[in-house]
Amino acid sequence: MSRPDRTQVRRVTWASALGTTVEYYDFTLYATTAALVFNEIFFPAENALVGTLAAFATFFVGYLARPLGGLLFGHFGDRLGRKTILIITMVLMGGGTFLVGLLPSYDTIGIWAPVLLVLIRLLQGLGMGGEYGGGVLMALEYSPRERQGFFTSLVHIGTPAGVLLPVGIVTLLDLWLPDGAYESWAWRLPFLASIVLIALGVYIRTHIGESPEFVRAREERAAHALPAKELFRGHTARVLLSIIAKIAESGLFNVYYVVAIAYVTAELDQPREPVLLAVLIGCAAECLTLPLFGALSDRVGRRAVYIGGAVFQIALVVPFFLLVSTGNLALMILAMTLGLGIGHGAMYGAQAALFANLYPVSVRYTGLSVTQQVGATLGGGLAPLLGTALLAAAGGHWTWLVVYAIGIAALSSLAASRLGAGEADRAPARNGRKTGKNTFDPSQESAL
Repeated sequence: MSRPDRTQVRRVTWASALGTTVEYYDFTLYATTAALVFNEIFFPAENALVGTLAAFATFFVGYLARPLGGLLFGHFGDRLGRKTILIITMVLMGGGTFLVGLLPSYDTIGIWAPVLLVLIRLLQGLGMGGEYGGGVLMALEYSPRERQGFFTSLVHIGTPAGVLLPVGIVTLLDLWLPDGAYESWAWRLPFLASIVLIALGVYIRTHIGESPEFVRAREERAAHALPAKELFRGHTARVLLSIIAKIAESGLFNVYYVVAIAYVTAELDQPREPVLLAVLIGCAAECLTLPLFGALSDRVGRRAVYIGGAVFQIALVVPFFLLVSTGNLALMILAMTLGLGIGHGAMYGAQAALFANLYPVSVRYTGLSVTQQVGATLGGGLAPLLGTALLAAAGGHWTWLVVYAIGIAALSSLAASRLGAGEADRAPARNGRKTGKNTFDPSQESAL
């Protein structure tokens, strides 16, 4: 099979990035709206922080469905191919987002409002569980091996972009509309607008080919009847370590923007516009830094960049909350830019190539999906819930939240240090120096 040309690689990479954008558009939009108004619309309570906690519990429900979605769609992705599964997952994710925009409030249909919201979150979680693995693998398996870090980091731009779009829309609606309009009805508009991204994503994905590396692997050997069984029979340690390594990347990302928004608006009782603007600028910065860190991981190694990002965040977490607590726009922008653009950007830029190269092609979709979804559930899914609970337990102060953030960053760093197999795409040293070239041979995948 001939090597894909640059046009094919770019098309596939941006198609995958769009899927990641839809994925995080949904979860960011829900998280942001939960922090701002869902406590009143679906979970009315006398205490604002209690209502926010209930809204974040529903946010976590979506994460709970992601590991199941990862196993389900990973199974078919490894057996049947990446392309078709990615179309299905995009429809599930985007369709769920659109339905939230149509959902009646608690005042209208009572307890059925949160019940239906939970069911929709479960549907979205299933779709998201299968989306990430396939999207990353299409980019990874199309790209030159010596540049996998760079091209998969472009897919990850969809994450800050998926934050940038909904937070930007929410901010503009809040600024332009009369007081009370956003809380009463305008919050629905960003959910309904997701239909545009869905249509564009489905169109693009129907016009790309199947992963050439997957096709080549299928020609050389039959697919495993149960990829998950094969995965855990030969790669259990890598799965567990990569899940632990994932926790801090996902968890700290949600601490920076989800918990911080709730802290500033609900606990400090400050206007939401400054913190939302700070998140926007931080996400815009990360869109620029991600490919830089991805390219750096191609040169110096995935683990070095990944662990460096985690260690940076250990040092940052106390200054981050000190800066955010001031309510000063410039200082909040500085905090979000350092947290999202540098700390999270370093981990996320190196992550896809590091985790994907842990597994052979025949179980790679399943392996990467399990790593991503279980790790994201334990990290990003729990972070808003635990973060809000820790704030409440400390009387609204962030002391225990800082302990939690430092703890998961240290734990993930330790786990990532053991993922040497994720560097399998790098060539052996010559005269004591690594060449940075990829010499991994798919025909030797069983040796991994």
